[in-house]
Amino acid sequence: MMRVSKLMATVVAMTAIMVLSMTTVFAASNDHVDWDNSVIRATGGGVAPSRARTQSQARMMARRAAIVDAYRQLAEYVGGVNIDSETTVEMAEVTSDVIRTKVNATIRGARIVSESVTSDGGYEVTMEVPMFGVSSSLASAVMERPSAVETFPEPVPSVAPSMPSSVHIDINVGTGTTTPGTNTGTTGSAASSKGSSAASAPSGRAIGGYTGLIVDCRGLGLKPVMSPVIKNESGQPIYGYKNLDYDKVVANGMVGYTTDMNRAARAGSNPLVVRAVSLDNHNGNPILSTADANRVLIENGATHFLDATNVVFLR
Repeated sequence: MMRVSKLMATVVAMTAIMVLSMTTVFAASNDHVDWDNSVIRATGGGVAPSRARTQSQARMMARRAAIVDAYRQLAEYVGGVNIDSETTVEMAEVTSDVIRTKVNATIRGARIVSESVTSDGGYEVTMEVPMFGVSSSLASAVMERPSAVETFPEPVPSVAPSMPSSVHIDINVGTGTTTPGTNTGTTGSAASSKGSSAASAPSGRAIGGYTGLIVDCRGLGLKPVMSPVIKNESGQPIYGYKNLDYDKVVANGMVGYTTDMNRAARAGSNPLVVRAVSLDNHNGNPILSTADANRVLIENGATHFLDATNVVFLR
């Protein structure tokens, strides 16, 4: 009996170590996915082999080893990025040889953002893969073009739209920084309605002038994904990948993620601000009250900020 108990204790200890190791790896991997700037970043390290004949050759060989190491790490980090709430890039690669080939090409196209010789004579290289962009981005590799653009849904007629909140943001074009200020109501230029899949705003119901949408998900444990869906309390999607122009999604992404309202410039100078009531699908999709969802749809009918992907999630 004592021998069995010792065996069980050993198994439990080993399992705990494995779980801790997996958690540590996952956390480390997440640290290298910069959702605020939409890049996956890895720093590779290399040392020169003993066969190097000169100092110059040793440095070049160490640099090459660091680049290979960075590529290896990027492949690991990219595989863990969530395309949507339920699908990672690695899962998509398993189901499609085409996606796997495109992802590999994207990783090979990673750009070097910094490099240096270490104090012990080794070499470090930091490389990045963009999540979005018209070419050589992860989005162009994993997001398929929909057969047709779906129209945005109509507001739920039985629920009155909420009275909106907004925050005026002064955008400093020179630095790209933003500063929240006093709400100015209808200031800011409206997004172009050309090519919009939204219905026209019902007469007398839209306040208008909103330049974008900020969904406040702070404190809910939001998990960033490449293709999120905003839903109302009944589970009806009001904003998703299939409502948008494919080229625009690949180039800019569907939403911006930030933890700081000061960095919500994507939503423009006069964004509509709503608070998520909960999340679903593994915490990747914000849920709005039906009243807030109705307000978003009505205002989008007036200025089409959803079509322009002027959406920011605060997390």
